[in-house]
Amino acid sequence: MGEVVVPIEDKSKHVLPLYLPPTPVPFQIITIKDTPGAAAGVSPPPQGVVNLSELESWLPLTESRNGSTFSAILHLLCSGIGFQVLFVPVAFASLGWAWGIICLSIAFMWQLYTTWLLVNLHEPVPGIRCSRFVRMSILAFGPKLGKLLAIFPVMYLSGGSCVMLIITAGSSMEQLFNIICEEGTMCGSMSLSGTQWFLIFTCIALIIAQLFPNLNSIARVSLTGAITSIGYCTMIWALSISKGRPNDVSYGIPVADRTGMTGFGNILNAFGIIMLAFRGHNLILEIQGTLPSDSKHPSRKSMWRGVMVSYMIIAMCLFPLAIVGFWAYGNKIPEEGILTAFTKFHGQDTSKYVIGLIHIWLTISCITSYQIYAMPAFDNLEFIYASSKKRRCPGWVRAGIRLFFGGVTFFVAVAFPFLGKLAPLIGGMAAVPLTFVYPCFMWISIRKPRPKGAMWSLNLGVGSIGIVLSLLLIVAAVWKLDDKGLNANFFRP
Repeated sequence: MGEVVVPIEDKSKHVLPLYLPPTPVPFQIITIKDTPGAAAGVSPPPQGVVNLSELESWLPLTESRNGSTFSAILHLLCSGIGFQVLFVPVAFASLGWAWGIICLSIAFMWQLYTTWLLVNLHEPVPGIRCSRFVRMSILAFGPKLGKLLAIFPVMYLSGGSCVMLIITAGSSMEQLFNIICEEGTMCGSMSLSGTQWFLIFTCIALIIAQLFPNLNSIARVSLTGAITSIGYCTMIWALSISKGRPNDVSYGIPVADRTGMTGFGNILNAFGIIMLAFRGHNLILEIQGTLPSDSKHPSRKSMWRGVMVSYMIIAMCLFPLAIVGFWAYGNKIPEEGILTAFTKFHGQDTSKYVIGLIHIWLTISCITSYQIYAMPAFDNLEFIYASSKKRRCPGWVRAGIRLFFGGVTFFVAVAFPFLGKLAPLIGGMAAVPLTFVYPCFMWISIRKPRPKGAMWSLNLGVGSIGIVLSLLLIVAAVWKLDDKGLNANFFRP
């Protein structure tokens, strides 16, 4: 026996689409027998109309629901630990010891709370699973507002993250090459351009993408990504301790940097760095969608166990990296992050193979993260094909879709190699609301807690604070771009 949810109108019958219909309709829960084609009160879908469960079984995000808590942990680690954590010590340089630790702790608990909200909203009605963030937004806010609020953030956090991974890994591969092939050596004269490094990374990522058809199948890739992410984070802070602090390290904030508009802007940018270090909320529902679920064993239980384990590991990487990074370099840490600081101050007395290993692990982490962040884009493109053709994507179409997406992300990376400078601005518009704001209002809209009750007041207050912070971060990012300018090196990575 199973349950599905179908919308009811006067005399017509519908099959629930992957994305909810443009007009809200009441829901009725009906029981469907396991006999094929038999339903209590529901006729089989008309010829040419695709059933929801059949359509979802064709798409990469929901093609396989045989995941486990262990696979969810791997996906969460791979998507949750990224190169953004290397910049958190920079935020401490503007906030100082006390406020840096306080803000990092608050942000960590805040995003953990919104993760809990999403996990418990995954199955808002018995028999229906929201395995895509856009669908959850439509269910919560309606078709028009839901799409308006969610499509751009999800697109940016999927495609935009892949572009940033290309830029970051391409730069890391170039530095690795320069470390191994020093000037004067035979290979030193064979250096490649930034575009060529971007192309090499994209080709490697797309080859791997062709080998794994769906999100559940990339668990081994996520395992590799989790190991390498933990590895380079741990190596950097451990080596920073062993090498000691450079001379004249100071932890005080210069008066010029803590007063007036400059100080206000630096504080807000530090908030932005910390908040953008937490990523992966656009994949929470998708990862949970790979887990089996029934009335006795709902997916939220196994997913929450995975969240708790993975976020403990993330905290063990993030907090030492931030605290040790600030302890080791203080206000001498450059805007490029702790890896640049380590290379600058300890590059001469550290084996080039050790530094090379850090870059190798960072590159592998970017390759594996590309797979999981690209999956929602693959899913959306295949949804367009499957819903129009009423059939599963053939292998050659799926391969073509992934090559097309890889080509687009490569082109954007080459065209806008300065995209990282715009991350605080775009992140304030997309990543911060999706991570810290939307889940709160989704809970109020879907679960409808008692007005002015504890959960209603908590989510309203937290969501409202998130909106204000998002607006302030956008203002601070615009002010910083106006103050320091932007080196817009189009097509010159």
